[in-house]
Amino acid sequence: MIIRCWGARGSIPVSGNEYLKYGGDTTCMEIQSGDGDTIIVDAGTGIRKLGKELMKSGKKKINMIFTHAHWDHLMGFPFFAPLYRRETSLNLYGCPFAQDSIKDILEKSMAPPTFPVNLKDVRATISYFGACAGRFTIGPVTVTPILLSHPNQGIGYKFEEEGKSFVFLTDNELTFKHPGGLDSGQYGDFSSDADLLIHDSEYTRDEYTVTKGWGHSVFEDALNLALDAHVRQFALIHHNQERSDWALDQIVEKCREIIDDRHASLNCFALSPGTEIVL
Repeated sequence: MIIRCWGARGSIPVSGNEYLKYGGDTTCMEIQSGDGDTIIVDAGTGIRKLGKELMKSGKKKINMIFTHAHWDHLMGFPFFAPLYRRETSLNLYGCPFAQDSIKDILEKSMAPPTFPVNLKDVRATISYFGACAGRFTIGPVTVTPILLSHPNQGIGYKFEEEGKSFVFLTDNELTFKHPGGLDSGQYGDFSSDADLLIHDSEYTRDEYTVTKGWGHSVFEDALNLALDAHVRQFALIHHNQERSDWALDQIVEKCREIIDDRHASLNCFALSPGTEIVL
């Protein structure tokens, strides 16, 4: 598996000199399987650039998985260039929760007066699949869902191929149990011995005194989950919209100090557009 980041910002896209290193685009991840299957996780604003690259490569069959229906994870979808090409075959996976279906969620995001092109008018052939419970496969990749602890609910995923595993738990609050959410230990069990864990790490401890219950984790809590689960690599995601490059560097440095203090072996870093991990 090859995992690429196209957007790691949370809540809203940002721009400015203070965001050059870690970027301003909202969540979008790409997975390339050993057989060449393309799996996209979430359609934040980072998906715009990914779509342009897929057009250049001539990729026609694309799989896309959604973690939840909050706007920062959907807002790039109408700007995904392969949608407007007849040759594109797009498989969409996700759990609708309060909505009727994934199709219903996307139709609402592109309905007037929100967007000038209706979902029914795009040229790609779109197929819809549920991904609420139980394992499923996309080519050689086995995908296992897990409920997230987040307002309005969400789904995290484990991706496994040829003995390697990647766990993606964005928008997950480890120390507050939202309806449908699980205990922190269950996320640890789910992530156990993963080759890569990407976990929501939006807040500092001081910020969390105000933001508790908003659906996101303190970075130390996410790091402790990674350490206790004995994962090999840990990446921070859902960077706060106010977090500058300098401030994120300080958080990563603090994480590495904690790792050293625990005499652990863990590669820790914050995601940025262009980050690529090969498993």
